[in-house]
Order: sequence, then structure tokens, then C-alpha cells
Amino acid sequence: QVQLVESGGGLVQPGGSLRLSCAASGSIFSINGMGWYRQAPGKQRDLVAHITSSGSTNYLDSVKGRFTISRENAKNTVYLQMNSLKPEDTAVYYCNFDILPYSGRLYQLYWGQGTQVTVSS
Repeated sequence: QVQLVESGGGLVQPGGSLRLSCAASGSIFSINGMGWYRQAPGKQRDLVAHITSSGSTNYLDSVKGRFTISRENAKNTVYLQMNSLKPEDTAVYYCNFDILPYSGRLYQLYWGQGTQVTVSS
């Protein structure tokens, strides 16, 4: 089985920083895109940042200049460095990988369990 395990969430004051990580394990042949989503209570899940296999990135407009997504392919890991955090960044953050498993013929989307990020006011 393929699973994604997230870490790095927590409570931080406005203006502070956190770094999230997400590592995939299991019978993985390859990983294409990696991304981070977030979902606040009562709201839809939004794409925060995405990074392709070639390293191209894109970001939600509201986090541009503050968040940085990166990947370490040898560890099947994606990171989200979050700086200058604001209360509106408070949400559960989920990693999402596009993975080709050994047993499969097509890439499939896998999700992390979610990690809570709370930015106090």
C-alpha cells in the first residue's frame, strides 16, 4: 500500500513560520506532481501550492511570496515552507501526490492524513 505521512503543523503567532513535510512510502514506481491543499472549517479544500516533476511551481494567489514548495525526490518527500503566516492561513493542510504504483498502469492521487496549522490572532 501507498501512504503519505504529514508532519510539521502546529500553533504559531501571526508573522511566524512553519515548515510542513509529507513523505510517501510503499510500492511506488514513480511520483509525478506533488501538492499541498488546505481546508478551513466550513469551507472547500483549496490548492495552496503545486510542484511538477521538473520543478515548476504554482501557488494560490494569497500565499505567493510567503509560501515555498519544494521536493526531495530521493526521499519521496515534499515540503511547504510557510512564512509571514496570517490568521486566514489557519486550516488543515493536506499533501497530495500523483503516484504510479508498481501494481498499477496509471497514476493515482494519494492524500496525506492532514496536519493542523493554527495561526493565532
